[in-house]
Amino acid sequence: MADDDVPQPSSQYRREAFKASAVHNTSAQRRRQLAVAVGKEKREALIRAKRLCREAFFEDNEVSLERDMDTDEEKTILDAQTSQTVDDLKSALTYHFLLAFINLIGLVYFNQNISGKGATQKKVETLRELRRLLSKSEVPPVKAALQAGVIPLLVQCLAFGSPDEQLLEAAWCLTNIAAGDPEETKSLMPALPLLVAHIGEKSLVAIAEQCAWALGNVAGEGEELRNILLAQGALLPLARLMMSDKGSTARTAAWALSNLLKGPHPKAASELIKIKGVIDAIVQHLRKEDDELVTEVAWVVVYLSALSEVAVGLLLKNDVAQLLVGKLAASESLQLLIPVLRSLGNLVAADGYMTDKILIVGYNITEQLLSGLIKCLKNEHRVLKKEAAWVLSNIAAGSIKHKELIYSSEAMPLLIHLLLNATFDIRKEVAYTLGNLCVAPSKDLEQPSIIVHHLVSLIEHGCLPGFVHLVRSVDIQSARLGLQFLELVMRGMPNGEGLKLVEEDGIDAMERFQFHENEEIRNMANGLIDKYFGEDYGLDE
Repeated sequence: MADDDVPQPSSQYRREAFKASAVHNTSAQRRRQLAVAVGKEKREALIRAKRLCREAFFEDNEVSLERDMDTDEEKTILDAQTSQTVDDLKSALTYHFLLAFINLIGLVYFNQNISGKGATQKKVETLRELRRLLSKSEVPPVKAALQAGVIPLLVQCLAFGSPDEQLLEAAWCLTNIAAGDPEETKSLMPALPLLVAHIGEKSLVAIAEQCAWALGNVAGEGEELRNILLAQGALLPLARLMMSDKGSTARTAAWALSNLLKGPHPKAASELIKIKGVIDAIVQHLRKEDDELVTEVAWVVVYLSALSEVAVGLLLKNDVAQLLVGKLAASESLQLLIPVLRSLGNLVAADGYMTDKILIVGYNITEQLLSGLIKCLKNEHRVLKKEAAWVLSNIAAGSIKHKELIYSSEAMPLLIHLLLNATFDIRKEVAYTLGNLCVAPSKDLEQPSIIVHHLVSLIEHGCLPGFVHLVRSVDIQSARLGLQFLELVMRGMPNGEGLKLVEEDGIDAMERFQFHENEEIRNMANGLIDKYFGEDYGLDE
């Protein structure tokens, strides 16, 4: 593909329209921060980062998920059973080794061969029992298993040439151990090379999928283990596994990949996008009606679009934005809408091509996107409102037509309500959107001109206190945003009305920065007071 065929990032549009700096730089930083922040979204991220495996790949009529053990007595019993099962596994492995040695001696000296089927079956049964114990409770007896020395035994069970059932059960045990606390997850390090090897093309699909699940749990633990997995070559086989036509396999691989890509460094994302077939697989899966699969693939798009400019261009070139907009409009699934919104926000923020060539005012995709964003602004879930405002803020940083489209839509009363009533993180994103609606596009360091009728309408609808509240915030970025809007009001409101409004509601908020430790914000606030109220303002008091 020729370089000029790939949409390149543009610095024309401003994520922070009030600032005289290239939006591309601020957007890239913001997208990378979001990529890291995903891992810090307490409950949602914890569910995504690590997962217990409770469903059988092979038919197993004996699998029974008993009620969670939550009393001390039950935990003691479960720990004891686990320790005993690990000892049984150790005995089974020792017996199998001795049997193999005896067979070797017998073949050499006596030309006899003792069947090892019983020993193999004993290993598999013991592994299955261990897997059941590690799957029974919301807090599995991982510590008891580790203290009993389970990891070296499971590594032995992953040896090449082992029976498929043995490989599957061993990988399943490791999956649930990796779902534990950080030290428990790190205990898998001796097993990582074999887990990576078993997601190769020659492995049975069920085994590759289970090993991918285990690696996804390891990658979800943090940057250190992600780097180890990348160094051991986990990226390529996981990418190939995501290309599978089997839904559960592609879904598990995509989930593991999203954990592996989390950042903050872009190297993995840059390498993944170069693998042949990855873009095609993403497009193919996003076209499907399988919400769970689409959700996991959308998370891969989140990290690719947050961390790789090359990926942004290729995703846009291959109609991923159109597919995401379709999912946004059609789906009511919270789990799906969050990564779809975040992906769209990243794509709009990263590249002027998205706004210039795809989100053309009057086109169906643009109307569809706006309708989907309005749907999310109405939703009760905090994250959907925040992400929808983030996407809108970047669209609002586009052309005059984009600003007018949002301004004349049902989004406006919703945004104004959220600015005045929502939680702080939502109000901050909404403030960016409303502020961007009030300024015309400008080039580089030019001060943006004001769209007066937008500004006047916001003031008439009572938005000024919302921005003054941001000025009073301890968050420097929010305070800067509030000050930038106050400057628009003082400069742009007709008949000098802006000075009166700010003096009445905002001057006290600005004066708090007179001796602030942050030099930029201090100079900004003092400069606005000096410029619009005079250097001697307040001295008489």
